[in-house]
Amino acid sequence: MVDMVLSLKEVALTLQGNAGPVGILKDISLDVAQGETVGLVGPSGSGKSSLLMLMGGLERATAGSVMALDHDLTALGEDALARFRRQHMGVVFQSFHLIPTMTALENVATPLELAGRQDAFERAEEELRSVGLGHRLDHYPAQMSGGEQQRVALARAAAPRPAILLADEPTGNLDGPNGQAIMDLLFGLRDKHGATLVLVTHAPELAERCDRVIRLADGRIAGEDRPNRAEAAE
Repeated sequence: MVDMVLSLKEVALTLQGNAGPVGILKDISLDVAQGETVGLVGPSGSGKSSLLMLMGGLERATAGSVMALDHDLTALGEDALARFRRQHMGVVFQSFHLIPTMTALENVATPLELAGRQDAFERAEEELRSVGLGHRLDHYPAQMSGGEQQRVALARAAAPRPAILLADEPTGNLDGPNGQAIMDLLFGLRDKHGATLVLVTHAPELAERCDRVIRLADGRIAGEDRPNRAEAAE
């Protein structure tokens, strides 16, 4: 029997807008197996990023259940959610979210320290070297290119050895060569740590590297594809 790392059942998300309630996600049911890589695609406004945020407990579903590693995220309080994310999840955003007053090393080490790891700085340095930034340990975000900042963000997400890695448009702010490098690093970190990876992307070449691609439209699942299965059949 395949272990399901993420399991969403009849999930809905409604947010309050200026003109009243807005249905962002409707009746989403989705399972993600251990070690699987799933891409979320669809037009802007289709609910991709909101779905990823629900998976990470960064948004709370207004209906249905969101299970992650057998924990019901909809039932956890904010403190318990934060602890769960620290212990089990790594999240990479399009806009990096680095702390500008901290060096690359400090940006990666600080969440590890907060999680109580005694080897926080050693592990942070190891992860930064693994993404090619051994020469940038003491540099601040403003002293680095966009591609380098995203590498720091990847190292920060991977450093706790998370079971679940979530990425929201990880190549969206990068040019072609840097985007390709980040794609390679992201999948390399997945392989290195054996994480389950869910990513939001508009990039077809990134989606094609996933085991399964979920297509969203108007807040609902519109279909799915399995790019790797099609490749294997050729």
